[in-house]
Amino acid sequence: MIERLEIANLHTPTDKDIEKYARKKVGGLDRFVSRGIRDSLHVEVKLKDSNTKDKKHSLCEVILRLPHETITSSESALNMYAAIDIVETKLKYQLRKYKDLHTNPKFHRRVFARFHKD
Repeated sequence: MIERLEIANLHTPTDKDIEKYARKKVGGLDRFVSRGIRDSLHVEVKLKDSNTKDKKHSLCEVILRLPHETITSSESALNMYAAIDIVETKLKYQLRKYKDLHTNPKFHRRVFARFHKD
């Protein structure tokens, strides 16, 4: 679970169920980051509800601060739960790319060499 996780509600009253859901979903993203980086991972979640004359929609924005990069993802949906789910999926793909870029290539060679021996 991510230790430094901040949730901010903008223009909405605080709802404990939504905050708990966001902590569960976004807090589980540490599985997609290498163990050495987990301590320095910092996450900000911004939740916002907007009401216009015609529509009501919710916006979820997540900012991940990693050692070499900052990853941002935002999504607007009809309800907050759907927006959090979509942002989580987007961040999974971005974290996989980050991990592939910033891992040690020698490690991959050792793993592949072990499988090719058999």
